[in-house]
This record gives sequence, C-alpha cells and structure tokens, in this order.
Amino acid sequence: MIGESLQQLAVLSLQANSLHGSIPTNICYPRNIRVLDLSGNNLSKDIPTCLHNLTTIAQKRNGSYARHYYLTNFSSSPSWYDFHISLMWKSAERVFKNPVVLLRSIDLSSNNLKGKIPLEFGYLVGLIFLNLSRNSLSGQIPYEIGNLKSLEVLDLSRNHFSGKIPSSFAQIYTLSVLDLSKNRLYGEIPVGRQLQTFEASSFDGNINLCGKPLDKMCPEDEAPTIPSPAIEEDNGTSDFTKVFFMSMGLGFPFGFWGLLVPILIRRSWRYAYLKLLNKLTDNIYINC
Repeated sequence: MIGESLQQLAVLSLQANSLHGSIPTNICYPRNIRVLDLSGNNLSKDIPTCLHNLTTIAQKRNGSYARHYYLTNFSSSPSWYDFHISLMWKSAERVFKNPVVLLRSIDLSSNNLKGKIPLEFGYLVGLIFLNLSRNSLSGQIPYEIGNLKSLEVLDLSRNHFSGKIPSSFAQIYTLSVLDLSKNRLYGEIPVGRQLQTFEASSFDGNINLCGKPLDKMCPEDEAPTIPSPAIEEDNGTSDFTKVFFMSMGLGFPFGFWGLLVPILIRRSWRYAYLKLLNKLTDNIYINC
C-alpha cells in the first residue's frame, strides 16, 4: 500500500486517471507529503479527516530543502537530481521544479466527493494551494479555513456549499486566487482588505450573496426610504384649512338667520332684544 511502504513520499500525483471508490485513509501515513494531487478521477464518498496528519503541510514553510539523490551499480557515490511536476496552478498548467520546496498543495478537484470539508483542514497552516472544486461537497465552509494564513489559491467552486462565507476569510491576506462560484452561499461578503479586491466572477452563481465586489447591496446597507410629503393642491392649502373656511362660510349665514328669524317672528323675543340693546346703550353712555 502507498501509505505503508512509502513513508518518505513527498509528492503524490495521480491526476487524470480512472481511480474510483473512496480516498483510502492510509494515504495519510506518509507524513512528509507536500503535494497531493488526486484530481480528475472518479473518487467518491467523504474526504478523510486524517489529512491533518500530513505534518509537513501542517507546518509553516521554513525554506529548508533536502536534495534528492539515487545510487547506481556503477558508483558508490550518490548522484543528485532535480525533478519536475506539472500542476494546475492559478487556473493554468504550470511545471514546477522541485515542488517540495515551492509548494504545499492539495488538489482533489473534479471528482465525485460528497459530505463536508473536514474541520481538521484548519490545522494545515502551511498549505498554499487548496482545490476542492467540481465535486458534490455540501454544508457550510468551515470557519477554520481562515487559519490557513499561507494560502495563496483557494478554489471551492462548483459544489453545493451553503451558509455564509466565514468572516475569517477576510484575514487570509496572502490570497491571490479565490473562486467560490456556483454554490449556494448567501449573506454579506466579509469586509476586509483582501476579498473586495477579487473580481465579481469569484462569487458568481450565489444569487443570495451581497456586498462588494458585487453590485448587489445588502439590505442593511441600503439607505432608508423616506416617504415624500403628499403634494397639496390649491397652493399648498391643506384639507383642514379647506374644511375650516367652508364651515365658517356656512356657519355665518345659518347663525345669522337662526337668530334673526325668531326675533322677527316672535314679538316677545323682539321686545326683549330691543330692551337688551337699550340697556347696553345706556351702560355705554354712563361709562363714557
């Protein structure tokens, strides 16, 4: 088995084969693995949680480099060599010389993997490249992914992830490539100095995402709508003013005739009214 017999394995690239079934847990035994590429196969089921046992990836890069060598039957002294590997890096195929120096990479893209991203991925703090795109992974993106402060490339596109983008993503300042498109993410894109620098295409296909760099604003960021005052007619005259003047216009004639008619009809009321006027006149004359 690969994991049991190749303890010093540093690079395992089996991309674009016809591998099927689940990823075996014994692949986690060679703890010196720096590059793991199983992309473009038919692997299914869950991602093994034991991948955090890849202790070399779980350590920050220190720049040390042990050269590779081989022995021949013709010489007792070792011969040194460099080796190259072809990897999909930042959406393009690139050839790396001595990738054990440059890379700490996990690529499980273009398979049929299901389930969630293991929380244990948060321990792989030396990881530079993580590609889990084009699978059937679901659930929420773990907050712990934000612990990967050395991450330069993160591709989780074309899965079934839901929930919000973890706020910890705003703290991965080394990211130069990010693709979260074609998922079911929602809510506001975390605000930071990094995530807002990516193109909107990095978030396409998540119709309920909002915030920069998308054109769609979040509801809490929209300015409150202030209802405009109703336009008054007749030079701003309110309904109350109209009713007031109308009541005065009607009240005066009704009040006048309501008092005058009884005085004209009833003699006793007319005498009393005249007597009251005479008394008022006398009082005014005396006071003057």
